[in-house]
Amino acid sequence: MRLLLGIILGAVLTIGGAYLYDSHNTAAALEVPASAQRPMVNWDVVNTKWHHLTERARAQWHRAIANVDAEHAVRQQPRG
Repeated sequence: MRLLLGIILGAVLTIGGAYLYDSHNTAAALEVPASAQRPMVNWDVVNTKWHHLTERARAQWHRAIANVDAEHAVRQQPRG
């Protein structure tokens, strides 16, 4: 359990640190040319990938639930 908690906490700290770094450097880069300062993470790509991941997970969840419901309906049919 500690291992799982450590993995989750490490991921949250890494992503949070990258976000804070990028947001701080974006505010400080207003007077610096755009070519000299780039963010560490391309957040537009992260947003697109996250959207695709959640859509696929939602579709798989609905498919799994539909299979369970269909299997349950088959078991409920009277035998005759």
